[in-house]
Amino acid sequence: MKVQPYLTFRGNCQEALSFYQECLGGDIVNKQTYEKAPMDIPDNYRNKLQHAELKSNGFQIMAYDAAPDTPINEGNQVQMSINTQNRDEGQQLFEKLSQGGQVLQQYDEVHWDAMFGRCKDKYGVQWMVNAPLN
Repeated sequence: MKVQPYLTFRGNCQEALSFYQECLGGDIVNKQTYEKAPMDIPDNYRNKLQHAELKSNGFQIMAYDAAPDTPINEGNQVQMSINTQNRDEGQQLFEKLSQGGQVLQQYDEVHWDAMFGRCKDKYGVQWMVNAPLN
């Protein structure tokens, strides 16, 4: 079994995936637009992503631009969690993800003997970054 996140955006999926690619690495693959989709969708939305994936050895994030009539509610019921190899890698990743967003919990030492921080990125997605103390 493999569980993977599927993120929803309102027309800026390509921009968000490019941002995550800068932060996390990997390749954006399996891009499909609404161009030939048999759906009633505005012409100016046909170039938006109906599906795309950011893939690397350690992760796979799927994402899409919801159709304009699909309600999207930004919430806090889902958080992306990343475990890094060391505290410096965690610090760098936390700084990248929180740039233009909001720090919810500073990246700092926590009671489970790790470095940890929480943030909301500039697209409204919440992230938790965890790293060993060494």
